[in-house]
Amino acid sequence: MNTTAPPSPAPRPGLLTFLGGVGTVTGSKFLVETDHARLMVDCGLFQGLAELRRRNRRPLPLDPADVDAVVLTHAHLDHCGYLPRLVRDGFRGPVLTTPDTARLAELILRDSAHLLREEADHANEHGWSKHRPAEPLYDDEDVENTLRMFDPVPLDADVEIEAGTVLRLNRAGHILGSAWAHLTLEDGHTLAVSGDLGRPVHPLLRRPEPFTGADVLLVESTYGNRHHEETAAREWFARAVERTLARGGTVVVPSFAVDRTEVVLHELAELRRSGRLPAGAPVYVDSPMALAALQVYRDAFARRSPELRPDVLDDTTALDPEPFELVHSLQESLALERSAVPSVLVSASGMATGGRVVHHLRRLLPDPRNTVVVVGYAAEGTRARRLVDGARVLKMYGTYVPVRAEVVNVPAFSAHADAAEVVEWLRAAPPPSATYLVHGEPEGAQALRDRIDRELGWTAVVPRSGERVVVG
Repeated sequence: MNTTAPPSPAPRPGLLTFLGGVGTVTGSKFLVETDHARLMVDCGLFQGLAELRRRNRRPLPLDPADVDAVVLTHAHLDHCGYLPRLVRDGFRGPVLTTPDTARLAELILRDSAHLLREEADHANEHGWSKHRPAEPLYDDEDVENTLRMFDPVPLDADVEIEAGTVLRLNRAGHILGSAWAHLTLEDGHTLAVSGDLGRPVHPLLRRPEPFTGADVLLVESTYGNRHHEETAAREWFARAVERTLARGGTVVVPSFAVDRTEVVLHELAELRRSGRLPAGAPVYVDSPMALAALQVYRDAFARRSPELRPDVLDDTTALDPEPFELVHSLQESLALERSAVPSVLVSASGMATGGRVVHHLRRLLPDPRNTVVVVGYAAEGTRARRLVDGARVLKMYGTYVPVRAEVVNVPAFSAHADAAEVVEWLRAAPPPSATYLVHGEPEGAQALRDRIDRELGWTAVVPRSGERVVVG
């Protein structure tokens, strides 16, 4: 009698579902399923167009309680901002990410809950929401529950998430703590997700670790049809500051609280040293979250983080364009409205979708002496994008504000790699069986797809929202 046990069936190929970050630069969410694991890579909020924002309210096509873990590439809201809602709806697994991303995500998520509550309260008070009453997508308690699930893991280390599923995070150079993820699945096939890739010329962070290969790759395409003019951009920024201050105006810089504020301050420090930013012109940073994030960056300098460029580690003024004035309270922020001194005002959010910068724009946009400098990617449907596209009025808090201020677009200040930099990041790796262009608007994704096909000869695809494909 043969008592030999039958062989275990071979694991089935993994499945990948595109739940967000397709056809848009926001809402990044990718579901990876194997026989014994169900993972999400990133869990971001949709931003910009009303139709995209409405998707935040629609239930996901899965039970969050069935998700075993979330892998978080970095702390920006479009990659982490849906996490508290996932937790509210039943997710109970770990959130695997780098230690610095965990620290920055705590700031981002707490601020997001505050802004969501503030927006709902304003809508209820003034009656401009379609919902009666308007309720925030999540609240402070959801955020605190989410933060308890963060499980920091180091860069460049193999971590087993579930039996046979191994994660490795690699430096992405986009913001402090950012990583691109490499997953080895149960059947041995591999999947890489770029998250947001940084630039080789980031003034503070080291360049991304090169892509080393995978069977399937998801790569961002935010600037898939753009080339960053680095030297020209710095000059455009400097000249905008000079001419605005010369005519007695204020330069307002809508800036992402994490990384963009640090880069803008670094550039202003250079202008101060060169004399192009006069000693008498104050620089204000009006964003509590930006100030908290600035402290995380300063802590990274203090411990000489290997993510930072060696040439800036000993520069004590890298983030400090004196006189650099911190605006902490709302009362201090409102007091800026009474100042007639030409100045530079850096305030979040970067796309002007919320935060204190919206109040400053409402005040400053009608005056032609002032200038708005847009220094990061502005997604379709956001106020920053409408300014870049030449809007003559903007709607804020239910009223229309005329745009008479000068608007200067400096996209090369973005922390996202441009098309050539993405291709260079890929170039040394063996070709994946499939490369999917995500986190980009249609024109950018399609342009980068064509360029990868033309220059590298790889099979590149722009996926559809909700599409499911095999990892293999």
